[in-house]
Amino acid sequence: MGKPTKAILVFIGLLLVYLLSWPVDAEPVVWTPPPSPEMKGQFEPNDYLQDAEILGLNDGIGPEDIAVDEAGIMYAGYEDGRIIKYDGHGNSLGIFVNTQGRPLGMDFDGEGNLIIADAYKGLLRADQDGNLTTLTTEADGIPFKFADDVDVAADGKIYFTDASYRYGLHDYRLDLMAHQPYGRLLEYDPDTKTTTTLLSDLYFANGVAVSPGGEFVLVNETSEYRVQKFWLKGEKSGQPEILMDNLPGFPDGISSDGKGTYWIAMPALRKEIIDNLSGKPFVRKIILRLPEALQPAPDRHGFVLGIDGAGRVIHNLQYPSPESFSPITSVEEKNGVLYLGSLTYLGFARIIAPE
Repeated sequence: MGKPTKAILVFIGLLLVYLLSWPVDAEPVVWTPPPSPEMKGQFEPNDYLQDAEILGLNDGIGPEDIAVDEAGIMYAGYEDGRIIKYDGHGNSLGIFVNTQGRPLGMDFDGEGNLIIADAYKGLLRADQDGNLTTLTTEADGIPFKFADDVDVAADGKIYFTDASYRYGLHDYRLDLMAHQPYGRLLEYDPDTKTTTTLLSDLYFANGVAVSPGGEFVLVNETSEYRVQKFWLKGEKSGQPEILMDNLPGFPDGISSDGKGTYWIAMPALRKEIIDNLSGKPFVRKIILRLPEALQPAPDRHGFVLGIDGAGRVIHNLQYPSPESFSPITSVEEKNGVLYLGSLTYLGFARIIAPE
C-alpha cells in the first residue's frame, strides 16, 4: 500500500474521529414534529411579494426590524449596531444611534422613544436625540443571552423575548438543533423598572405582539412552528394557550396592525431533513460539527402570513423565488404599508398591505 493511500486513510480516520467525538456545546434531544402541512389552500404559493420595493440597499447587512414613527421616518437596525433613519422616499438621513451591539426588534413607546431589543446589550431605550439608556439585562437573576423582539403596549409596558438564555445570536443554530426550551417571554414596567418573566421554557422565543386592547400578548416559538397566546386580562389572565400550531415554516417576527391583524414573518419553509432528524439527536450533533456551509440551509422564499386573534389565516403573501426579498424576519404595518426586515439581506423592503 503506497504512502498516498495511507495518508488518505489517516485523513479519513481523523475526519471520523472529529465528526463523531469533537466537543459541541449542545445536547440535542428527541422531539416529535407534527406532519408538515401542504403548501395549498390557505398556504398556496403566490407572487404578492414580487413587487416589494427594496430600500437602504447596501447601507449595511441585515436590517432585521423596521420601526416607523408618526412622521413616516423609517428606522432600520443593522448588523454592526447602527440604526439608520430614512425619509419617506427611502433616502438615508444618517445614523440615529449605534448601540455597539446588534439591534433586532424595535418599537416606539408613547413618548416617542425607540425601544430596542439588542441581542447583546439587552433591552434599550433611545430618546429622540439618540441618547441610549439600558432598561434591563436580566430577569430572575438570569442574564439575557439573546434579546430578540419587542412590542410596547398602550399602557406603556414593554413586552419582549429572550430567544435563549443559553445561546447567543451567533450560536442560534445550536439552539435550534438542540431543540431545548431556553426561551422566555418577559415584561418590563418602566414605572417600577421591574422585569417579570411571563413564560419560560419556550422553544426559541422570537416575535412578540400585544393586542390593541392589551388583553393578550402573542409570542412565536420558532423551532416548534407555533404561536402562543398569553392572557394579560380577563378570567384567563396569566394563562398561556397555543394559538396556532404546525405552521408551514419557521415563524420569526410578529406584529399587530392595531386593528386585529397580526403579521407573521416566515424567513424559511420547513425542511424535511430537519423534521426527519428530530428523533436522531446523535446525527444532529454530527451535523453541528460540519462547516456551516455544509449544514442544511433554507431556500429563498418570501413568505408573510396575516392572522386574526383566533389564529385564523386571513392573508397569505408569498414570492417563492431566489430573487425574492428574503429571508423575511419582521413585518410591520404603518398607514397601509408593510415594512419587511431581514436578518441577512442588504436592505429592507416595503409593499402596500392587502385590504
